[in-house]
This record gives sequence, structure tokens and C-alpha cells, in this order.
Amino acid sequence: MDDTDHALIRALTANARASVTDLAQALGLARSTVQSRLDRLEASGVIAGYTVRLGEPVRNRIRATVLLQVSPRKGPTVLARLKPLPQVERAHSSSGRFDLILQLACATTSELDEVLDRIGGFDGVVSSESLIHLATKIDRAV
Repeated sequence: MDDTDHALIRALTANARASVTDLAQALGLARSTVQSRLDRLEASGVIAGYTVRLGEPVRNRIRATVLLQVSPRKGPTVLARLKPLPQVERAHSSSGRFDLILQLACATTSELDEVLDRIGGFDGVVSSESLIHLATKIDRAV
């Protein structure tokens, strides 16, 4: 990746809906140059996709990080139980004391409490620790 690729990614980060023509104009490049760079960045996996950034009505949910310790060989079972829960936004495997790191989003504290109780009761969950997000200080997510 060169400086032009980085500039293109910055422009897309600011507005992923920008047209190739608008990007070309902003970067002082030919439209075909921008299109071929986008194609190359997508093919190489540097750009994995384009997304929607949610506004405050959706973002203003109660969020929590949940650290799960899972019994040996029970990871797939626990993940299968987590997948249908809409409150589970992300699940990451982890090294160290905890096996899974979850990010939950709920509309109310009672919904969060219910989901945490449900997850804690799953076969294979040995222990859990919940961290409620109070405020976002840095957000680089697009």
C-alpha cells in the first residue's frame, strides 16, 4: 500500500458511500485509477466490505463485555447457544484465563440481566465476568 491507497482508505472511512467519481475528484486522480485501486484493495482483503454506522437511537443501548470461562471441549456447544441471541453482537476467542469475550447490547438493564443469567446457565460455561460499558471515550469503528 502506498500513500494514495492510504488516502483512498481515509476518504472511504469518512464516507463509505462516496462515489468513485467523487473519490477521484477529492484525490486528484482519474476515475479509472481509483476504480482499479479499489478493486485491488478489495481483492487483497485490505477492504473487507462497506458498512453502515448506526446513529444514536441504536447506539444508545446498554453495552457490556462478558468474559466467559468455558469447560474444555465445550466451546462449540457454547458458541452454538450464543449464535441465536440477538443481544450478542460479537464473540471473540481469547487466550488466558477466559476463553470467550462477548460484546452484548441490550435495550434495558433488565434485558441485560436476563441475557447474562441465560448465558451463565449454558452447559459448559464455568464462570463469567461482566463489565458494563459506561461511556465511549474513543470510537474508531466505521
